[in-house]
Amino acid sequence: MNLISSKTLQLKSKIYSLLTHTGFRKYFANTSWLMAEKVFRMAVGLFVGVWIARYLGPEQFGLLSYAQAFVALFSAIAGLGLDGIVVRELVKTPERRDELLGTAFWLKVLGAFATLIVIGIAVQFTSNDSFTNLLIFIIASSTIFQAFNVIDFYFQATVQGKYIAYANSISLFISSVVKIALILYKAPLIAFAMLALFDNLILALGYVYFYIKQTRALSIQYLKISTAKNLLRDSWPLIFGSITALIYMKIDVLLVKEFLGNKEVGYYIVSQRISESFLFITTSITQVAFPAIVKARQTNLNSYIEKIYTVYKILVAIAFLVCMIITLFSKWIILFLFSPMYEPSINVLKLYVWTTIFVFLSNGSWLFYWNENLQFLASLRLMIGAILNVILNFILIQKYGLAGAAISSLISYSISSYFFNAFNKRLIINFRLQTLALFHLLTLTLCCKNFNIKKR
Repeated sequence: MNLISSKTLQLKSKIYSLLTHTGFRKYFANTSWLMAEKVFRMAVGLFVGVWIARYLGPEQFGLLSYAQAFVALFSAIAGLGLDGIVVRELVKTPERRDELLGTAFWLKVLGAFATLIVIGIAVQFTSNDSFTNLLIFIIASSTIFQAFNVIDFYFQATVQGKYIAYANSISLFISSVVKIALILYKAPLIAFAMLALFDNLILALGYVYFYIKQTRALSIQYLKISTAKNLLRDSWPLIFGSITALIYMKIDVLLVKEFLGNKEVGYYIVSQRISESFLFITTSITQVAFPAIVKARQTNLNSYIEKIYTVYKILVAIAFLVCMIITLFSKWIILFLFSPMYEPSINVLKLYVWTTIFVFLSNGSWLFYWNENLQFLASLRLMIGAILNVILNFILIQKYGLAGAAISSLISYSISSYFFNAFNKRLIINFRLQTLALFHLLTLTLCCKNFNIKKR
């Protein structure tokens, strides 16, 4: 008993030391802001999204979702893969803030116009009617305002998540009010497509306001060619990787429309949106952990590995819990929230939700790829996943319908996010960390089962 009491006191001492540590309190506060905003976004987004799905019905909701997925395929061009690169450079050299943010801003503006041109060419090779193409171009035009997201990078690098939370929450609130108004006034489908443009404009204004309030300046006019070349030199594999990632995340939607129709897209998107509604968790955790992991990589390799492993353990545990809950309550979720007209989504949801585990691992692995400067390998694994997903969808959708699309995603995600790491010596350590995280829950259960304290 004395030994147990001694260990308890030591544990309490360590917990107290952690809670009072300045660095921990700073990152915990930042995480709290980001998580609170993401939870608010999930709750409001789910409520309004369900209302829109019920209002539009599977046919129109499927068409709108198809247009959004089509634009998403090319949105990586607008982003130019700069997100993690700019955050990394801001952490390393904060004195270059204006130079980095200004250069990244104008690169993203150029990327947005390039996106519109590429989409204009791409739609010529589809069987879309003129109305579908109009929806696509309205949604695509919103990428121009996404250039202001560079302000988000600054707040990430300086661990000021509350300003990101403020801007996103205000934008979400205004957007939700407008969406509800459109539903109540029985607006046509095109009005909901125009909301993509409106949403990004409001968010951009929010970022600008909080950035000026915090820094007393807005220096996005700064453009340095040498800096642009350096950023693009590091990010070009990520551009390619992001495009391939979006292909294997969105190609199923496009092929479901091609082989099955708009209504089936509506059924499929409902199951996809429910599964993806929890992705805010992985983005919040990785965003907050990124600055600390960058610093650990520069100072202490053991701490660096331990931090990445801890992130994996957290992500896997949360993902598994989400999968279990949604699988058990899938019928209630679909029928109660979306109404019986979306009943075909139930079985699809039970399959598709298990991709969450591998999506969480994939998002977490960027912490390793960015810090080890392995962007090319990161892009290669996504390209393999994309090719595999296209092939599987072509075969399985025609054979098994919507279930085939879900199975294709599950197989391709597991290979690109996890198994790919086992076949490269530079990635084997990442594979081991992911494997340890996947088996962490099992080993923890076994330890608890075998650990007995005899009663005296």
